[in-house]
Amino acid sequence: MLSILNRRALLKSTAAISATLLCGGPAFAARAQVAVRSAKDIINLDPANRIGAEEENVLAAVCQNLVRFKIGSLEWEPDACSRIEQVSDTEIVFDLKRGQMFHGGYGEMTADDVKFSFERFNLPNADGSLNGYADDWAALDHVDVTGRYSGRILLKHAAPSLWLVGICDGSGAILSRKAFEELGPKVSTQLIGSGPYRMSEWRPNEKLVLEANNDYSGPDMPALSSIVIRPISEPRTAELALQADEIAFSAIQPTSRATFEGRDDMNVTEMESIDYTWLGLNVEHPDLIDVRVRRAIRLSIDYDAILNAAYGGAKQARSLLAPNLLGHWDEAPLYSRDVEKARSLLAEAGQSGGFTLTLTILGDAGPQAAAQIIQANLGEIGIRVDIVVLDAGAYWAMGSDDKSKDLQLFLTEFTAKFDPAFQTQWFTSSQVGVWNWERWKNDEFDHLNDEAAQTNDRATREAAYFRMQELMDESAAFIWLTHGVRLFASRKWLVPAMLPNGTNWQLRFFHEA
Repeated sequence: MLSILNRRALLKSTAAISATLLCGGPAFAARAQVAVRSAKDIINLDPANRIGAEEENVLAAVCQNLVRFKIGSLEWEPDACSRIEQVSDTEIVFDLKRGQMFHGGYGEMTADDVKFSFERFNLPNADGSLNGYADDWAALDHVDVTGRYSGRILLKHAAPSLWLVGICDGSGAILSRKAFEELGPKVSTQLIGSGPYRMSEWRPNEKLVLEANNDYSGPDMPALSSIVIRPISEPRTAELALQADEIAFSAIQPTSRATFEGRDDMNVTEMESIDYTWLGLNVEHPDLIDVRVRRAIRLSIDYDAILNAAYGGAKQARSLLAPNLLGHWDEAPLYSRDVEKARSLLAEAGQSGGFTLTLTILGDAGPQAAAQIIQANLGEIGIRVDIVVLDAGAYWAMGSDDKSKDLQLFLTEFTAKFDPAFQTQWFTSSQVGVWNWERWKNDEFDHLNDEAAQTNDRATREAAYFRMQELMDESAAFIWLTHGVRLFASRKWLVPAMLPNGTNWQLRFFHEA
């Protein structure tokens, strides 16, 4: 939602990708089909209103972008374009390759499809609401079509995040204008692209099938005839399916690492994540208005216990932005448990405990383990905690219609992108009632967020992100837990491909070892 920045190291352990694949590879591999596990089913495949990585992974396989990420890297190279150049802070010119056909008989990709795909992010929906990922293209003024296959992307101002979060990512997927307009509301589950795979079948909560696109003419010829994505929400169920050879690739729990490393037919890949998990506090709640109460809660937490019990011993996070991202605040405080200081802060605030807060969580194993520890920790300083467990649908629905206003404490995890602008945008004042569930408003934060998003000067951006994280720390509305670690197991015959966050899978590059 980016000028190119230095990023986290790539996969710690994964098989090397063959030079043959890098050059295009065979049209089909001997093994015709692979089944992989996704933690959730798709909800909305409209690039402007997608929900998360599950949809992004399908978009990246089915659609083309002007440019796309190289295998396992944040460097990019041409995809649908034959030429692309940023000629100034506010102008990018491009030429499309010819003969790139949309699935389903919807014709050849043209510059008008690019114009439609990008400009629609900033158009209101029928009910007047903004698209969910409108901020990714907020800097766009318009796309000027200069020929059937050429155009100019004209920006209102410099937008350093545009390449990594917009053009290369899910928000840069090029759609068929004709197909989109014909399908109407069906676009949320019927995806028409021009990429190496096409969506051939979707059975809700059972499977989504991607088949190799025989009409594809781009650089990434599919190495498998089909990819079956099976949504399996329960990690243990997924691991049993992996061991039974019902699926060939899945994220696994840290506690299961030894099981899969001990098998001759499996590879295990570990990646340090750039995502962020935290305990959020609603600053408008009467018992949480006083910052000293929030600081007391922060000092009551047993971080080591939570990280070991719920997150596989992952490292404790200091702040919002993960190490090796632009703006990572290496000198941020690393909090540890101090029960006496926590009680002292409550007393200063005129509170001796004796009140009750609700802690809302997803019904997954990790959050439930963490919540039980938090419940016990706060109990020691006199705060009773009632745990409210929600399924994914109900939990994430709080991001609409201001449903989050009644939250008190909540434990959540957001996926991250490779530019800090994506992470900070969710905590601006305008996001109160949407994704800023803390209901925290800070004018300086908002100003710095806008400033950093509209300059290409790296030093200016870095200073802004440092200060923004300081403001978040001062608020004590965000108790950072971890950026996480991601573990994957795969059959040895399969070579997966992922971006350095571990969240975004490059399904178009999956192939046989």
